[in-house]
Amino acid sequence: MPLINRSTYRPQSILFENAHYSTIYPARIRKYPAPDYEREKLELEDGDFLNLDWRKKSHQDRLLILCHGLEGDSKRPYMNSCSDYFFDRDFNVLAWNYRSCGGVMNRLARLYHHGAYDDLDTVVKHAVALGYRAIYLVGFSMGGALVMNYLGNLSIPKEVKAAVAISTPISLKSSADTLKRFPNVVYFQNFKRTLVPKLQEKAAQFPGKLNEEMLNKIRSFDEIDDYFTAPLHHYANKEDYYERASPKSSLKNIRIPCLVVNAKNDPFLGKECYDISLFEHHPFVYFEQPQFGGHCGFTLRGKKHSWADKRAYNFIMKYEN
Repeated sequence: MPLINRSTYRPQSILFENAHYSTIYPARIRKYPAPDYEREKLELEDGDFLNLDWRKKSHQDRLLILCHGLEGDSKRPYMNSCSDYFFDRDFNVLAWNYRSCGGVMNRLARLYHHGAYDDLDTVVKHAVALGYRAIYLVGFSMGGALVMNYLGNLSIPKEVKAAVAISTPISLKSSADTLKRFPNVVYFQNFKRTLVPKLQEKAAQFPGKLNEEMLNKIRSFDEIDDYFTAPLHHYANKEDYYERASPKSSLKNIRIPCLVVNAKNDPFLGKECYDISLFEHHPFVYFEQPQFGGHCGFTLRGKKHSWADKRAYNFIMKYEN
């Protein structure tokens, strides 16, 4: 305990035993429309802003906060599906967009990253101030890392009851190294397609602030994190960033129930993202490793929602009071 040795996820066809099909199908092939959100622009103390997308129940004071993945936004299919699943079960839902995400560039030189849990803290405190008595967190991929880093580094309001992290890079270095290998490098190329233009726009916004010479030399996350993420966000280098922003560094300090679900065939995650020693004696963090599921996949054939949606809900309901 609290290792969960028998996962309930079962792929319903041989196709969904394939890591890449399981990853690509829910992200690119299966469509899930975005809910009708009410947007709030949350102004931050440092002069920047966050765009928050709300779905509110007039009679409920419990809230699910959803955190998206790298280069995602509040309206990615996995976010939409999870939002619907919880909203249909009487949860208010807040899906928030990180700085520069959701099609709107932020004002400051900083962007988002795996260690930017201060922004999640601001979002949670905003929800507490609005009167929500029970708050639950669900993060996907990088969003899972943000959730875990938030829980392990800050003083958490009593209103935050439980959390779930899906397909989470527990070790950023291990994940970055995995995405250098064929065929996984295809996923990095997909991230690069939007990340580089975003860095170019930020360079134009702040002349001389970014290493513009390196913009055309990016081959992996090593270059992005060494030349852009680290210097923009006050890390010494990529090694310092990978160490300090990896959930493995803060996991030991988590003091509320948290479920981490990483499929064994996730093409984004390396060996260190499955370090059982981090979890086997942890009193609060549960670790589940389905054999299949890919990255943010866990599709159930013929079903509207994923197994991950249902698993997150069932875990969270154990701590509903």
